[in-house]
Amino acid sequence: MSDPMVSADWLKDRLGAADLRIVDATLPLLGQPGHGRDFYTAGHIPGAVFFDINAIADLTTDLPHMLPAPEVFAEAAGALGLDPAMTVVVYDAHGLWSAPRVWWTLRVMGYARVFVLDGGLPAWRAAGGGMETAETAPAAATVAARPIPSLVVDLERVRDVLAEGSAQVVDARSAPRFRGETPEPRAGLRSGHMPGALNVPFNLVVAPDGTLKSREALAEVFAGVDLARPIITTCGSGVTAAVLALALARLGRDDVAVYDGSWTEWGGRADAPVVTGA
Repeated sequence: MSDPMVSADWLKDRLGAADLRIVDATLPLLGQPGHGRDFYTAGHIPGAVFFDINAIADLTTDLPHMLPAPEVFAEAAGALGLDPAMTVVVYDAHGLWSAPRVWWTLRVMGYARVFVLDGGLPAWRAAGGGMETAETAPAAATVAARPIPSLVVDLERVRDVLAEGSAQVVDARSAPRFRGETPEPRAGLRSGHMPGALNVPFNLVVAPDGTLKSREALAEVFAGVDLARPIITTCGSGVTAAVLALALARLGRDDVAVYDGSWTEWGGRADAPVVTGA
């Protein structure tokens, strides 16, 4: 399977398979109250476990949902029964929002067969998929994380590639936020973007029905990005940057790195340059 997405019908046909694990990765939308678990307990795909993006994270930093240390991830993933040898399908309750973040996290930690449910829970419901509210109690798995460092970058790496021109930095935030025309939703952050960054708002890769756009449509969306050169994606806090990484994987670029700290880190650092305008 070369595509990072699976359909609701594909998942329905395999539901209950011994070598399949399903993960609910729901986060509330930006500004939406509540907790991702609220969506999970209200109803989830049978057998799905809940991956708490904000808890399975580096809790030693004030930056939101940063990648956890490999050993922290391994313990949490093991408790969820996420055997790296299995096929893992990740979804969220909104369609295509936070699931790519967990898809990327699992890939960073060495999972080879991880996919996103195209269209998420709305697509599952539309396809007549069953639902349950009882929390899944998975059998624990032995997990030894084998990180792939090239899939994640930090502030210093982004600073270097922008200065050298050695990679393209693609920002998933909205155009008004990128241009600095509207304030950032997180208090204390400057408005604007990194010098030399490109802007591909993440909503442009999502079709009206909440599924990921076709390869042909995505090629048009990324027309301003050189797909033959290294790419780093960024956003507000590392969530929709993973949506762009997922879209680029559909175009054959499964080596795209995500800037984990994203604008929450860069926009909050006085020593990180910021520009406004197009």
